[in-house]
Amino acid sequence: MAQISSTEKPQMQQIDLNTLNLQQLTQLKNQLDQELNLFQDSLNSIKMARSKYSASKEALEKFKADWNDKQILVPLTGSMYVPGTIKDANNVIIEVGTGYYVENDLESAKAFFKRRVEYVQEQLEKIETIGIEKSKIREAIREVMEMKLALFSKEMQKKREAES
Repeated sequence: MAQISSTEKPQMQQIDLNTLNLQQLTQLKNQLDQELNLFQDSLNSIKMARSKYSASKEALEKFKADWNDKQILVPLTGSMYVPGTIKDANNVIIEVGTGYYVENDLESAKAFFKRRVEYVQEQLEKIETIGIEKSKIREAIREVMEMKLALFSKEMQKKREAES
């Protein structure tokens, strides 16, 4: 007996897939397809965020205390840079989210980005786990649909043979 269960809500909800007709199974499968697309979009966004946090952390790892008065290119956008000078290599300004910037010492900034990368990685793993569960449910639905279609096909063939 094929059953699915949802663990997203505190209470467990089970549906016997064999009791659903093809139209209901199709609707359920389409809903799961939409949810999986949403999860995939979320995964892509989170991977991009993780990549940016990792790049920021790696850039801070390269900073050296003797870089005071060193000439650098400061990124304004992803493709536009302006010349700048490092005034204090032990203090940096980091973006902490939604356009807010904070001045931190170098070690605190490294720790901030390390925590961010770890947090984003945890969220990524949670979404991947949910996606895997939903994929398994979709596969179970597909199997039941194939079984019901095969039964329907056999019934139609028996009717044709009976009529002949």
